[in-house]
Amino acid sequence: MTDDESLGSRIRRLRRAAGLSQESLARPNLSPSYVSLLEAGKRIPSEGVLAQLAERLGCDVAYLAGPQAKPDAVRLEVEVRYAQLALRNGDAGAALDAFTALRAELTAPEHRDLLFAVDLGIAQSLEHKGDLEEAATRFEDLRRLCVTEGRSTVDQLCVVMSLCRCYRELGNLSHAIEVAEDALARATELPPTVAYLELMSTLIGVYCERGDLHRAGFLATQAISHAEVITDRRALGGVYWNASAVLHRQGRSEEALPLIKKAVAIYAEGDDERALARVRNAHATVLLQSDDPNPEAAKALLEQSASTLRALGSNIDVAYVETAMARADVMLGQPESAIEHAERALDLLGPEHRLESARVHLVLAAAHALRDDHEAVQAAYERGALLLEASEAGRQAAFAWSELAEILEKIGESERAVWAYRQGMRLMGHRSSLISAQHQPINRN
Repeated sequence: MTDDESLGSRIRRLRRAAGLSQESLARPNLSPSYVSLLEAGKRIPSEGVLAQLAERLGCDVAYLAGPQAKPDAVRLEVEVRYAQLALRNGDAGAALDAFTALRAELTAPEHRDLLFAVDLGIAQSLEHKGDLEEAATRFEDLRRLCVTEGRSTVDQLCVVMSLCRCYRELGNLSHAIEVAEDALARATELPPTVAYLELMSTLIGVYCERGDLHRAGFLATQAISHAEVITDRRALGGVYWNASAVLHRQGRSEEALPLIKKAVAIYAEGDDERALARVRNAHATVLLQSDDPNPEAAKALLEQSASTLRALGSNIDVAYVETAMARADVMLGQPESAIEHAERALDLLGPEHRLESARVHLVLAAAHALRDDHEAVQAAYERGALLLEASEAGRQAAFAWSELAEILEKIGESERAVWAYRQGMRLMGHRSSLISAQHQPINRN
């Protein structure tokens, strides 16, 4: 070991001498990409990570570390920015490793702001990886911390927006609405900010999922009026995006289309490729479900965004693309391809993304219907409807039960068709019929 040998060079030399690959050295709790960054001198390990590496490399910690300078605030801030960049570039695993390693170093009182950024980064990385339950728990901790530490309204809104997204994907729509409405109510004394509008846009989407289109439409009108006086173009794009979703859910796709096109144009002006790809997905969805659907144009948009999201997006982003691809293939009469896309979406979503999984099952049902596989159709519809109902998306669940009833009726399953119709009517608020009421005893007291 020479006096001027860097830590990264030392790790690489000892690893090669031990006959280890970066992947072998990383196991079981580090990633190969993190080891690569260490060797390139782009990461500085915590004391705990250094001890693990020394043990695996068969040397003392002191020998491995060499003469190291004590962490300083500037270096730590740079490391936080690197981790945030990794997350933005779609490498949630490397970002999580980096944030976790940094957290062990942030112990001084003057590191409070950096510690908040690191904890937020850990929660966002978990969300990006699809670990929604753990991410939601961490966002809840950060939400309480914002109050106890008196952090800025922007910090609070940022945390709540992420928490709201997690609850939405988990299917806990009521809780998502509760935390978002509470945060917006607390921020009313301020002029609308970008963070305020982004949270409002997220809340509009949740109300759409729950079927409360009146509240969603009211918020969308408010958001557009706020956004048009703010110079941030992305905030305006997000508002147009969610306002188009409201109109689309209301069956007003012809009005939704110009708004989603405006959103695409605004995002295309910026440098956020992931956001642009996601809004293109929304555009494709409107094209697929409009009064005059255009599955060919929709599929072209989806193929354009798919490669970007596979590189920069989360599992849920890619799953949304796969689901929309499956829907387009159903409309184009290609059931085998539709089933492949839908099954890939379910694999990506896993058990935690209940709301989107429900929609995938409904697309699967439509694909199986093209193949006249009635048993698979019924199973997929029932699974989708039950997931929607469990997610409090009653309006969507009601439509799913109704669609299942139509399928059952066509194949001669009359009794089950009536049962499915009743499930849908129950979710739309219907409790009993006049005929059944005639057979109920009347209390005349």
